[in-house]
Amino acid sequence: MDMELWQEVTVAAFLVVAGIFGFVGSFGLIKLPDPMTRLHAPTKATTLGVGGVLIASMLYFLFAQGQFSFHELMITLFLFLTAPITAHFIAKANLHTNVNRDRVSATGTDRPWAGFESDEARRLHEEQGASGK
Repeated sequence: MDMELWQEVTVAAFLVVAGIFGFVGSFGLIKLPDPMTRLHAPTKATTLGVGGVLIASMLYFLFAQGQFSFHELMITLFLFLTAPITAHFIAKANLHTNVNRDRVSATGTDRPWAGFESDEARRLHEEQGASGK
């Protein structure tokens, strides 16, 4: 079955964009300096790359065979839901591997990373915020 030109261009565009995101994510994983910044490459760019390939596959089978593929849709949704959770676990593991507080990047606020803040300090900070101090 032949696809129309606009359908081929759409599938090809998703594949090209997915390839660019995959390349940038892989390159960032190799070149970024520390684990906390290296974490963003596979969880952001490479996730979009794999998602683009799966969307291109869904569109191809929809255009070429007239069937919508739920398998690729479910894989894409699963990927987009699990990638942030995985990134969170990796970040927490990095913080809890006896990393010195001075070696991690700043949080951008006056508070430290959650792994370096005690439960008591967190509770006091929340109470101060609630009382308006």
